[in-house]
Amino acid sequence: MTADLFDSSSDVRPSRETMAEGAVLLRAFARPIERDLIAALRDIAAQAPFRHMVTPGGHQMSVAMTNCGNAGWVTDRSGYRYDAADPESGKPWPAMPSAFRALAGQAAAQGGFEGFAPDACLINRYQAGARMSLHQDKDERDFENPIVSVSLGLPAIFLFGGLKRADKPRRYRLEHGDVVVWGGPSRLFFHGVAPLGDGEHNLLGRQRINLTFRKAH
Repeated sequence: MTADLFDSSSDVRPSRETMAEGAVLLRAFARPIERDLIAALRDIAAQAPFRHMVTPGGHQMSVAMTNCGNAGWVTDRSGYRYDAADPESGKPWPAMPSAFRALAGQAAAQGGFEGFAPDACLINRYQAGARMSLHQDKDERDFENPIVSVSLGLPAIFLFGGLKRADKPRRYRLEHGDVVVWGGPSRLFFHGVAPLGDGEHNLLGRQRINLTFRKAH
């Protein structure tokens, strides 16, 4: 899917909110291609199933994860890193679908980051009670490229802070199809997700899926 997501033929009209310098929230941006994204997501999960990874400190993450693209983010007792192979199968991660790549590039351009070509997509699955503590995305080789984060399924509260962990985060309710882009001065801002509430989404059931696009290498 390479069509412009802002095509006037779409029934859904995205809107743009500025969160900080270099950070924007694109409401409903992914809605026009939601079914393409979900079909591709199911193909990826069939090849590289979701799993609960373990942090270097031995804590099992409440969020289940998988990856697609040339590199996948993994965590275990040895640390955080990007790896070309799925450690559970030893095979390369599934290729990044064209619909994913096009969405990430178009969303980044709307945020002011033209030419974004991600090589990694982290896929997080949240079920009731799952959360993501405040953290920075800093395992990438450089920070010139933005982060593009796509929300699918149940709504969640996204926490977006500042350059210091102690900075009080602002709270944004993210709905199905919303996309957040941050880079430049905001690239290393701390962010996280509050514990997910229970519910039922008409396309994805009792879960939230988050696609996070990065330029890892």
